[in-house]
Amino acid sequence: MRTVALALAALLTLAPAAPAHADRTDRVDRVERTGIPELTDDRGRVLTLRGWNVEDKTHRGDAALSAITERHFRDMRARGFNAARLLVFWDDLEPERGRYSRAYLRRIERILDWAERYGIQVLIDAHQDVFGPAFGHRGIPEWATRTDGLPFTPHPGDWFAEYFEPAVQRAFTHLYEDEDLRRAQARMWRVLAGRFAHHPAVLGYDLINEPMGELRDGEDLATAARRIERDHLTPMYNRLADAVCVAGDDNWVFVEPTPIVGEGVPTGLGRIEDPKVVYAPHFYNSAMEAGGDYDPAARWIESYEAAVTAYPEEYGVPVVVGEWGPLNNALPNMGRFYREALASLNRWSSGWAGYVWCYGGGYCAVDGAGAWRTNKERTAAPYAGAVAGRVVSRSPERLVYVAGRGGSTELSLPPAPTGWRVEVAGRAWPRTTVVAPGTAHRVAVRAVPGAAVTVTVTRG
Repeated sequence: MRTVALALAALLTLAPAAPAHADRTDRVDRVERTGIPELTDDRGRVLTLRGWNVEDKTHRGDAALSAITERHFRDMRARGFNAARLLVFWDDLEPERGRYSRAYLRRIERILDWAERYGIQVLIDAHQDVFGPAFGHRGIPEWATRTDGLPFTPHPGDWFAEYFEPAVQRAFTHLYEDEDLRRAQARMWRVLAGRFAHHPAVLGYDLINEPMGELRDGEDLATAARRIERDHLTPMYNRLADAVCVAGDDNWVFVEPTPIVGEGVPTGLGRIEDPKVVYAPHFYNSAMEAGGDYDPAARWIESYEAAVTAYPEEYGVPVVVGEWGPLNNALPNMGRFYREALASLNRWSSGWAGYVWCYGGGYCAVDGAGAWRTNKERTAAPYAGAVAGRVVSRSPERLVYVAGRGGSTELSLPPAPTGWRVEVAGRAWPRTTVVAPGTAHRVAVRAVPGAAVTVTVTRG
């Protein structure tokens, strides 16, 4: 996703450490969501999202989004995934103030049509990196960028450090505080939501990617992050959620804290007054983002989990991780990282989107030939994408639930060399399903309402 500034780690040493959880098993067979609601669909089924980010940060104008193809969604579905986080850019949608690009909206719609074809649910993400094109990146348009003449110095090879440049920080302050920019941002979301409110592939909207803000003199980064989240992000999210609602859309709205939560710093976000809010933090560690290996002794996952679960427990909202995955995924401890990270995510989240589904090196999930890159294959495991009823317990190998009236429960099985065998106990059917080796498969389980159902998945 980015090479994190080394300065970030230094700044964070000023922040108090979050309490670590007690030791946890590294098995991916426990779900502990006490106090955190589940994500649901319009039939009330409990959803689990497993997917990847899909992006084109390179092309603009007439070529915008051209790097995203039907193959992305076909290949994700062929490996058993059911979700994608689609990056879109305000500067592409509204290159001139008040002029929205119909061509860009059509390209988004074409991508959503591909997603629908392959059964992929899409989270539309209003993405920004280092605010936008005024600073050499993507996101908020130049016409909406105000710096008060403060300086900006690029940081080649460490672009996250550019968030701490005075001009960038001041631009965020104006976005949050200037009434005309507030209205412009809300109009942008009304355009998006108005166009895609009823597209069957759309699950919801990530209102802004990795928001940052302006540090005050003498303020450490953790304190600044909590203040920005409380005083700027909370009212902004309420404004934008209202804009989506005014557009006639009842899809989920996803709200992010600042990226500082990745260092085990609890968020300062307040309540977002919308009935369908999802907390959507990212799952990155500065040491690994700077190229380091996973250090289990540092207990980063435990600290992150303690910090990130506080907000959804307090405000009663589901949580979905919008981005995660290290850059150097082949280092010696990365196999353990994936195992322990997936175990943690399964305990408290309704799903995640890895970064990023592309064909090559770096953060890409697969190489140019479409083969898994080292350790990325660990993200493909059996899961229940939708459960029609109340979940009692679940793991990749076993689902126990009390059936409701929402229709069928849907299991997703990735390709496996030995295939899969699915057995269902309780007043439900089919009783047994055998999946051939090397193929992804969905199994729909129907049950009598009120029945206790156990679904067991084993390798064939």
